[in-house]
Amino acid sequence: MEKVKCDCGHVNPYGTYLCESCGKPLLDDNQSLADMRYEGVARRSQTYSKSVVDKVWNFFSSVKVGIWIIVLILLASMLGTIFPQEMYIPAGERASTYYEQEYGVLGKLYYQLGLHTMYSSWWYMLLIASLGISLVICSLDRVVPLHRALKTQRVTRHKGFLSRQKLFSKTEKMEEPEKSIEKAEKVLKEKHYRIFKEDGNILAEKGRFARWGPYVNHVGLIIFLIGAMLRFFPEMYIDEHIWVREGEQVVIRGTDGEYFLRNDEFIVELYDEEDERFRESFERTGGNPVVKTFQTSATLLKRINNEGPIGLGTEFEEIMQYDIRVNDPLTFDGYSLYQVDYKLNELSEFTFTLQRNEDSSEEDLSDIQFTVDLFNPELVYEFENGYRVEIFQYFPNFYINDQKEPDTLNRIPDNPRIIFEVFTPEMNPDTDRGELSLVGVQVNEALNGDNNYRIRMIDVDMNHVTALTVRRDRTLPILIVGGVIFMIGLVQGSYWYHRRIWLQNRDGEIWVAGHTNKNWHGLKKDFETITKNTAIPMPLDQTDDWNLIEEVEGVKGKDDSSTSK
Repeated sequence: MEKVKCDCGHVNPYGTYLCESCGKPLLDDNQSLADMRYEGVARRSQTYSKSVVDKVWNFFSSVKVGIWIIVLILLASMLGTIFPQEMYIPAGERASTYYEQEYGVLGKLYYQLGLHTMYSSWWYMLLIASLGISLVICSLDRVVPLHRALKTQRVTRHKGFLSRQKLFSKTEKMEEPEKSIEKAEKVLKEKHYRIFKEDGNILAEKGRFARWGPYVNHVGLIIFLIGAMLRFFPEMYIDEHIWVREGEQVVIRGTDGEYFLRNDEFIVELYDEEDERFRESFERTGGNPVVKTFQTSATLLKRINNEGPIGLGTEFEEIMQYDIRVNDPLTFDGYSLYQVDYKLNELSEFTFTLQRNEDSSEEDLSDIQFTVDLFNPELVYEFENGYRVEIFQYFPNFYINDQKEPDTLNRIPDNPRIIFEVFTPEMNPDTDRGELSLVGVQVNEALNGDNNYRIRMIDVDMNHVTALTVRRDRTLPILIVGGVIFMIGLVQGSYWYHRRIWLQNRDGEIWVAGHTNKNWHGLKKDFETITKNTAIPMPLDQTDDWNLIEEVEGVKGKDDSSTSK
């Protein structure tokens, strides 16, 4: 795999098809037209294949491999949108039960395959990283040799190079070919070509920067992929949800306990049902109220003493008060709080009283009342007269599971059930068994048979709950830079094209050749301008007449069938 030295003296890497300097064909491939896709240079992936590094390089340098990686990413991304990702399921729901309950067998399979957290899974990240590696290797495998070939190209090219160009012709011997070349040079300068001269020959070049458009695209995509992968680091990207009840103060997720939010008031405005302008909207919703707007009047708090756990001694500083509405977030210190959802009249507290059954003694128990916080209930309620009520079991969202046992769907009290155990003053809670009662909304059942005591609900407290999205995106500038670079490369490679025209004086004959990476019609129009102002003829399109190559290079031994194509 030694380097190849051309007759012109230039040393080419092993596997070079056209000399990087003079363009002489170095490999006899019996092709009629020169392969100018990468200037005939040797690419690493096509010349080295022995070591492990070579094999990895060759694998990722393949455009087919890159396309298959993109197809796999698209298919995986489609799978991830069949059902909501875990971050978007209702707050308090357990993913292990939610998908099966909501979507049946397919939902259970979706969860078991790990598709509910697909975009942060190791294999999806591996696909993204593989695409980035493929882009880097594909670009380096092509752009480095291409840049070297264009940089070292000579003005005077080998006749085998010129004759194998798609647009080529030569004149008969002329008395003063130099004057025709000078006129052509003037015409090309007017068309903003860059002129290079050598021994009376010229190379007119225009739009070389367009050749780098695809590689600029790749750079933009690589930066964009890096930004996308950085979104999985909490310091770079946060997208969390918090539910805050009226009057409640909660820590803002992702701020390491530094910032808190207090929901001072939640407001919902509805459209007037009597307004004729909204009659169609009410009809579409079946007569249900149509929300006009909803907002959270909130106070942002900052923890002053950041050391130690949050407790009764924690001090806060009010930073600001703000009305958070849809598309009008509260923004602070790089974070933004967006209004995304709400829930009206959520159960918050139950107030109970203890009563004797009708056939029991008439002891007054009216002073035995207690309130249960449905989100953080106390386990024991003791009273001065010696009575004691304990929460034996609590099911915030009650249901019967597959094992025919009581269970809870989540921690949200949408259907609360509480099993109370009542102890009288004569009982010892450590040794005696109290009376068990199952209590809930319109539910009050004795679990010991005939109980002497009954727990009755006397009051219900409800709250409005607001849902906010906490977002911080430090990757956005990276994504914007990657997108801008990608668009620059797209425009660069789409609206410009690399054109080259060679005019050489060979013993009184003018050899004319032209090449472009696209838009051959535009190059032909430039040749037409030269033809009108000089004695240089319009070059022939050799895809229509291949016999000219055989005539110039003196190819022998081809039958009539090959020369008549």
